[in-house]
Amino acid sequence: MVRGLVAAAGLVAVVALPVRGDEKGDPAEAGKKLAGAYTLVSGEKDGKAEPAERIKGSTALFTEDTVTVTDKDKKQAYLATYKLDTSKKPWGITMTSKNAPDKGEVAHGLIEVSGDTVTLIYALPKGEQPAEFKTRNDQLMFTMKRLEKIK
Repeated sequence: MVRGLVAAAGLVAVVALPVRGDEKGDPAEAGKKLAGAYTLVSGEKDGKAEPAERIKGSTALFTEDTVTVTDKDKKQAYLATYKLDTSKKPWGITMTSKNAPDKGEVAHGLIEVSGDTVTLIYALPKGEQPAEFKTRNDQLMFTMKRLEKIK
């Protein structure tokens, strides 16, 4: 799942919304609030900043249960379904890749939402599930800004 994403300037991202991601609530309602388009503004892998040229121009489109990431050339870099765990702060996220060759791979992470900014951190295959917003080996983190909301 993630290998293809990273190779394509890939970035999984989650979203910005007008509610705080640390509020508890219904996962289905949270998915509706996440629906929208976002631009990736920064990234980190294995404790080091991702080069700006790998992130610039990449976008994420969220529906209530899917995320599609496109690279700067508008090519699909990642497609996954996702589920939110809104019972804790920050929210948990589980993403399941729908793209070959990583179809079916699962990534677990955290999402923090503040205004129109979202921070997502998740583990790559073989990586340890993150417990904080600081990457370690085999983890990726991205910050996104909302472009528009889907109604």
